[in-house]
Amino acid sequence: MGAEEAAPCRHAGAPPTAVVDSVSRLITDLSSEENLLGRYGLTSQEYREALPAAIEGIRGSMSASVGDRRLFLGTLFEGMLANGHIVGLEKPTYGDDTVYRLTTKEHGDVAVIQKGCPDGAHSVRWSVPDWAQETYLWWLCDSMRYEPGEHISKGVNRLRQRFFGELPGTVDGVIFHNQLCGRGQRPCPKAANSAAFGGIEAPPPCVYVMPDREVSADEWNWNGTQQRFFPTILLGAFGIPEEKAQSFTGHIGFQRRASTLRTTITSRYGGIRVTTSRS
Repeated sequence: MGAEEAAPCRHAGAPPTAVVDSVSRLITDLSSEENLLGRYGLTSQEYREALPAAIEGIRGSMSASVGDRRLFLGTLFEGMLANGHIVGLEKPTYGDDTVYRLTTKEHGDVAVIQKGCPDGAHSVRWSVPDWAQETYLWWLCDSMRYEPGEHISKGVNRLRQRFFGELPGTVDGVIFHNQLCGRGQRPCPKAANSAAFGGIEAPPPCVYVMPDREVSADEWNWNGTQQRFFPTILLGAFGIPEEKAQSFTGHIGFQRRASTLRTTITSRYGGIRVTTSRS
């Protein structure tokens, strides 16, 4: 039950860690290849000094921009509004924290906080709006450095630190989903339940319910008993009926035994199909 089991999908053709490490060493060792650098008009010192900025530039050009992420998520929510799954939508304005306000018909407002890959420090930099009945982190991660489940596991480890820390507020769940899901690089076992939103076709997202804080407890949603209303609404937008939503809704739980704190991450992707990571 390794970290990759936190999600049911795997990247297609993603290079193994050993190959990635070899490429990293190659890039670093190029500083000693003076003849090769000379063909590009560079000295070894210039190469070493420019390498960090060059890597950042490559990362930026290969990753989806914040604008691309907003377009993806905004288009999905606009489709939910148009189809009646929500009755109101407020999208973030430029320069504000990327928080969407979704109004549901029966349960009030839901806050969705847009984030990038879950293993970044930004995953714990958020606050729960006072108007939100439920609050979710939505991780839009296009990195192929780790398998999706490993990214999720790293993010949950950060959330666990905050859950047991002193900062106020907890999220009601996390969602892992972006424009790669269901495509060639990231095949999805839920592809049969894909839906179209404004020209974007996507499978249902991976949804994980988080526990509530209870100071005196020694288990927090360990067996997935915590109930939330938004996962059913979100999955309904992908044609999954309410009575089947639970079989597509995962959970995150914590358990304390003596001085040991454990984490469980379970993903459900239809019927009895379940995958679990525990650490």
